[in-house]
Amino acid sequence: MLTGPLKDLVIIDCTQALAGPFATALLADLGADVIKIEPPHGDMTRGTPPHPPDYASPSSDRDAGCDFGGYFASINRNKRSLVLDLKNSEDRDVLLTLVESADAIVENSRAGVMDRLGCGYEVLADRNPRIVYGALRGFGDPRTGESPYVDWPAFDIVAQCMGGLAYINGPESATGFGAGASVGDIYPGTLLALGVVAAVHEARLSGRGQFLDVAMYDAITFLCETLIVNYSYEKRVLQARGSGHPNLCPFDIYKTADGSVAIAAPGARHWAQLCEVLGRGDLVDDERTHNVRARVENRELVTEVIESWTLQRSKAAVVQALGGRVPCGPVNTAEDLFRDPHLAVREMIRDVQLPGDNPTVQIAGSPIKFTRTPTQEVSPAPTLDQHRQEILQQFKLKFS
Repeated sequence: MLTGPLKDLVIIDCTQALAGPFATALLADLGADVIKIEPPHGDMTRGTPPHPPDYASPSSDRDAGCDFGGYFASINRNKRSLVLDLKNSEDRDVLLTLVESADAIVENSRAGVMDRLGCGYEVLADRNPRIVYGALRGFGDPRTGESPYVDWPAFDIVAQCMGGLAYINGPESATGFGAGASVGDIYPGTLLALGVVAAVHEARLSGRGQFLDVAMYDAITFLCETLIVNYSYEKRVLQARGSGHPNLCPFDIYKTADGSVAIAAPGARHWAQLCEVLGRGDLVDDERTHNVRARVENRELVTEVIESWTLQRSKAAVVQALGGRVPCGPVNTAEDLFRDPHLAVREMIRDVQLPGDNPTVQIAGSPIKFTRTPTQEVSPAPTLDQHRQEILQQFKLKFS
């Protein structure tokens, strides 16, 4: 049973890899019926590690390749799989029939690929004028503005670098440092999901669908809006910021006896409370530290004072002393996340049963919480073509 607020939406998902499937995973978590259309060989990421325990088992039937790697399983939950070879006219006709009853179709091929397959926006809109067509590409689509890079392939790290994120990320003096998470894929995917929902809402008012796209380059530029505004106002080219903030202090990651913690106390009230805990009440009115501008100019002094206290304590002890008074938090490892009571009560780590003889594993849950229309109970990502019969029956198509 679909339970989320989008349970009346049917989404045709022709995406692969990370950015597109992340967008449709958000929609599926919110209750949409997401039908994942896969080529005969499946999504290109099905076999990407980590692998389930039975992959290397002597009795495993996965010798032809893993059908259910962790990368795929995490972002394809709550979807149904149907294999269609869009180079085949009969399979293409199946897709066109599905589109007639769908609210939206999403794809992340390079510009022109779906058009050459006979499945571009104009063809689909002719079959269903209300269809919303969402595209996610490295550099956008000519329909919304033709980039000089329109034919270039792109991956997460390319978007991070071109959009400016890599330049301001990492240790000070770095000239390019990728983020630990695949921000260049995940953030554009998030924006695409929002765009699809907005366009479906408008289509239900106007009776007309439309084409929309998100370029990965555009999305990361939008994420790094501070680059634009700082250069516009002051012709200031922001540099790699390390772990701190160029305009605020303290607003950094500080070493402890067993790790690190984030402490952010740029305002007068939080700074005074921090000084009280540190036993350095004299610094509240000290001309070197009495306001945020002075503390930015004397950042080394502030860091020395804070770390002379934090280095004598565990990160748990630091958080216990500051928590609830001064904004702070431990630098968590994956192991820490699994132990954190907040994530447990917020159901941010969800159990999912893999197919075969595998044990239950955990994936990240949805951070969007509703009181009346809860997000979808997590069902495992589909095996390849798992739902062919029920999807074709639902849309009154012949089995093949």
